[in-house]
Amino acid sequence: MQEIKVCQIGMGPLGIKIAEFIESRSSIKTIAAVDKNPALIGKKLNEIGDNLSSNVEIMESIAKVLQNDKPNAVILTTVSDMERIVPQIKEIIAHGIPVVSTCEELSYPWESNPTLANELDKAAKANNVAVLGTGINPGFLMDALPSFFTGICQDVTSVKVSRFQNASFRRVPFQKKIGAGLSLDEFDQRKQAGILRHVGLTESIQFIGRSLGWKLDRVTDEISPVVAKQDYNNNGVSVKKGNATGVCQIGKGFINGSAKIELVFQATIGENESYDEVVIEGSPGIKSKIQGGVNGDVATCAITINAVRSILGSNPGLRTMADVPMVSFTA
Repeated sequence: MQEIKVCQIGMGPLGIKIAEFIESRSSIKTIAAVDKNPALIGKKLNEIGDNLSSNVEIMESIAKVLQNDKPNAVILTTVSDMERIVPQIKEIIAHGIPVVSTCEELSYPWESNPTLANELDKAAKANNVAVLGTGINPGFLMDALPSFFTGICQDVTSVKVSRFQNASFRRVPFQKKIGAGLSLDEFDQRKQAGILRHVGLTESIQFIGRSLGWKLDRVTDEISPVVAKQDYNNNGVSVKKGNATGVCQIGKGFINGSAKIELVFQATIGENESYDEVVIEGSPGIKSKIQGGVNGDVATCAITINAVRSILGSNPGLRTMADVPMVSFTA
């Protein structure tokens, strides 16, 4: 296979980990990197990550990168929302470069943000490139995987996916993202501000609904704290008894008043059991449980890298994981 040349945009912890994973592959290579952080611009990748290239310098823009070489694709790991990601993507695809992004809302924006979705779709088609939002969740575990399972069903009456994680083993930014250590009042304040939630649950529900040909009447997304029953101190994140040790988020998709899709996401420090489970009621019924759960940090980096080859073989436009050639590991 021909080596794929990528430019990485967004060299935070996720971008660095992706670069480290790419370094171990022979089928793909990071030839350029971009970040807006003045503290990173001008640094070489080996200055910010383990075993990375000393030949790749972090630049301030894709335009600067193109003065030297043109990548086959861009891996974009910057923000989680459509409002901010669309201008970034349009700047990239204007140069005829396809994009794989970890932006959660981009995984299936057609219902939640149809205006921006259509705008981006038209821009991608005009530049003859594909754009894909993916990740482990959303992007795979709670949407693409259960939808794929239904491929062997004669009929489906409901879909439930549960993802329980012990966040003690996750990155500190993730632990803070789920509200670990906050008082219940602080948790509620952040919840009301919309900054404390797993982004993408609604998009996953809508993805499943579209895949199964279901017209959902409404989608709900409820968030509540999981209260610590004892004190924890994990990787510098302290949780006092009675404070939030993490988050429980439940999303549902309804048809005629009945919940046909239910997604349960719970991540806490000290969670008793980590697992990912898909339960499909239908003919045949399916129950699949991944004991120990999938490591979200590793899997997000891996699926993002693996999806690059798929978008290079995809039709132009804004795509979802249901639209691109099957994503698989390539050495």
